[in-house]
Amino acid sequence: MNDLLLYFHTLRYLKPVQIYGRLWFRLRRPTPDLQPAPALQPTAGDWIRCTRHASMLGATTFRFLSVTREAGTAADWSRVDWPKLWLYNLHYFDDLNAEDATARVAWHRALMARWIAENPPAAGNGWEPYPLSLRLVNWVKWAAAGNALESGAVQSLAVQVRWLTERLEWHLLGNHLLANAKALVFAGIFFAGAEADEWRQKGLAILRREHAEQILNDGGHFERSPMYHAIILEDLLDLIQLAIRWPGVIDAATVVEWRQQAARMLAWLAAMTHPDGEIALFNDAAFGIAPNLAALVAYAVALDIGAPASITAPLTVLPDSGYLRVQRGDAVLIADVGEIGPDYLPGHAHADTLAFELSVFGQRVVVNSGISEYGLGAERLRQRGTAAHSTVQIDGADSSEVWSGFRVARRARPLDLSFYAGDDAVDLACAHDGYQRLKGRPLHRRSWRMSARSLQVNDSITGGFEQAVAYFHLHPAVRVSGDNSEGVLQLPDGHTIRWSASGGAARIIPSTWHPEFGQSIASTCLQIVFAGPQATMEFFWD
Repeated sequence: MNDLLLYFHTLRYLKPVQIYGRLWFRLRRPTPDLQPAPALQPTAGDWIRCTRHASMLGATTFRFLSVTREAGTAADWSRVDWPKLWLYNLHYFDDLNAEDATARVAWHRALMARWIAENPPAAGNGWEPYPLSLRLVNWVKWAAAGNALESGAVQSLAVQVRWLTERLEWHLLGNHLLANAKALVFAGIFFAGAEADEWRQKGLAILRREHAEQILNDGGHFERSPMYHAIILEDLLDLIQLAIRWPGVIDAATVVEWRQQAARMLAWLAAMTHPDGEIALFNDAAFGIAPNLAALVAYAVALDIGAPASITAPLTVLPDSGYLRVQRGDAVLIADVGEIGPDYLPGHAHADTLAFELSVFGQRVVVNSGISEYGLGAERLRQRGTAAHSTVQIDGADSSEVWSGFRVARRARPLDLSFYAGDDAVDLACAHDGYQRLKGRPLHRRSWRMSARSLQVNDSITGGFEQAVAYFHLHPAVRVSGDNSEGVLQLPDGHTIRWSASGGAARIIPSTWHPEFGQSIASTCLQIVFAGPQATMEFFWD
């Protein structure tokens, strides 16, 4: 019965297109179209690259997700003993447009020839629509940077885009469908003729519809992951540059709208970035996958899109995506008070409602888990769970029922959000109903009060419960000491933060932090085990 309920509460949110789209995707067996490629459009100017670290360390040596491997044989493209995400990255060809790419042109040409020879049409990981979409764009950008494609690569590109038109990811939607549509637009501008026009118009129609839904009014991407937000923002900037390099092909009104959306997305990302220059780790988010704020701002400025204004306000509210940023003195707090994501697409959501992150003196202090892996393993499920985030867990349950690798059944809904920026402090408060499915129907309510020199976090629970634990995960560079009620956090630059717990016994336990895929770094966590319905943690700094 429990499994049936899990499936019911997962499937009931899906859109019809996801259900029949999945059936269509599984049952349809298109044949690769090997007709000669259309002619190429002439281009103007050289492609501007957005800063990205090199991933190709040798002619057959690659580093993805913190793991270096040799991939020099045909079998290595689809090895079953290597993680699927690592293999996807191998097929993306991101290195074609990475730092110092011009120094590796010979490697790139050889790798492209290898891919064509060792990945025949429709066979293996590389022909799945998402890696195909990213590779197609990277090949076009590489050509637009002044690298003439061999005739075999041009022909392969045409076969790939024709295959993509038959494998659009309507069953997944979200960022996958945006990647598919972007690839269609790139191919539809790179090639000339009626067939290419069809690809471009189809891609633009999808982007028009999906951008309207996926880019929220506050500038955030609707999956509520700062990492995927940055990916989508880079995609948008790429599309703007595409319109510049092939002038007149995309209508001016669309480009103006893209520029406006990009400006809003940059401002959102600035609010979700810590003083160290990297994103806050909410939902599936890690460093090193998408460009950071500085890289994206530089890219935007190169395209004549202004940099976002410096954040000086004590309180920044992102109402549509459900995040709040508080900035007082030397401290920055970012809190999650929103939905976990779109109901029909929660695959990158974590059970992190009312979690927060805190930086003081430019150093991260309180953090969330981050994510180190995809797939169906127990470790991914643990990292998605409530106990891996700086929030409250009740009776060992997750605030939203995350399960499998990318599934969510019943999910928490925020309630009673309030916020106020006073002269001396900023006050935030919110509750959520994620635990009301449990016996006793408990309701978690959290408030934050932050001044220039302190933060108070108060948690209260109404309804019945047996055990509640408030987690305050600490950055690995922070050293913690103390007893069951108070202690000190030692920051790497010599600053100290005093902490004080009430309403339950505090304890210091080992934990792990996952700022990048493939990384698990030992850290510590402060806990408060509730003695009653309310517990408070306070931090004080000079």
